[in-house]
Amino acid sequence: MNRLPVDRPLYTPRSRALGMHLVLLLVTCVLASRLLLAHEAASATNGSVTPWGGDYFPNTLLTNQDGQQVHFFDDLIKGKVVVINFIFTSCSDSCPLETARLRQVQTLLGDRVGKDIFFYSISIDPLSDTPAVLKAYAQRFRVGPGWQFLTGEFDDVTELRHKLGLFIEGVDNGRNKDHNLSLIVGNQETGRWMKASPFENPWILADQLANTLQNWKQPSIEQSYADAPQIRPPSTGEELFRTRCASCHSLGPQDGQGIGMRSIGPDLIGVTRQRDPAWLSRWIREPDRMLAEGDPIATALFERFEKIPMPNLRLDENSAQAVIDFLTQETERQQALAAQTQ
Repeated sequence: MNRLPVDRPLYTPRSRALGMHLVLLLVTCVLASRLLLAHEAASATNGSVTPWGGDYFPNTLLTNQDGQQVHFFDDLIKGKVVVINFIFTSCSDSCPLETARLRQVQTLLGDRVGKDIFFYSISIDPLSDTPAVLKAYAQRFRVGPGWQFLTGEFDDVTELRHKLGLFIEGVDNGRNKDHNLSLIVGNQETGRWMKASPFENPWILADQLANTLQNWKQPSIEQSYADAPQIRPPSTGEELFRTRCASCHSLGPQDGQGIGMRSIGPDLIGVTRQRDPAWLSRWIREPDRMLAEGDPIATALFERFEKIPMPNLRLDENSAQAVIDFLTQETERQQALAAQTQ
């Protein structure tokens, strides 16, 4: 009796290989999904979905200028947009400039500081910079809410500087107190961190903190470079003024005090007509010596402006003259503009 042939599936070597490939792919996807879930769970435990969470940053115990103890990660940076720098209150050159510049940035940001943007200045000289000393320092610069000055154990602070990338071998561990002058600004929640110069334009720093770090994933609006305005190249004197002197001094009503940005020192429009040129040149180059010698004008300025000494910027005679020339030219320019509007 003849039987009808029965159709059977043909398993060729190629089909078997394809089947094994699909099985391996399925297993891989399952394992990957489990690893992803485990990573998300670990990130949630650390309070962050970025690699820069509690497992990276030490939860260092610090004390602020009001004597309150806080932990670096849990209390200061977790889920926040922050700016962090390292200072010491006996510093006579760069630290006052940093603090004065950040005071300008704080003024531009207004009441957002302490709400969704936070400032932290951490002392690298904890033996001298007690909470009381830090509080007096903050009061001299009239800093507002949302800005904490902190101290802690020396080794703990050094570890923080390493973690934040603000420790330079051979400089920060030298015999003096020279240190990295960069600021760290960042958003811990998104994991975006960047270094910034303390001598940066305050409007740029304020924009980074208020906008760039808050919504950095949003696309920027495309604009044509052809529409960019012509930029006047600055002179050497103007560069020096903008990057050094402008942290503490304004130039006229449209630069600083006139728009609500209080200056640490006097406005300098007209100063070249008010002071003897030789005195002004030496004051720019070695204000610390003149103050120590008891120069009457230097002493009066020190008493008038919160007893904050003018820092020695280590400028030579040519650089000082370049600054003086710029101040003279800017005074003439602004006075000519004022005469045209009258």
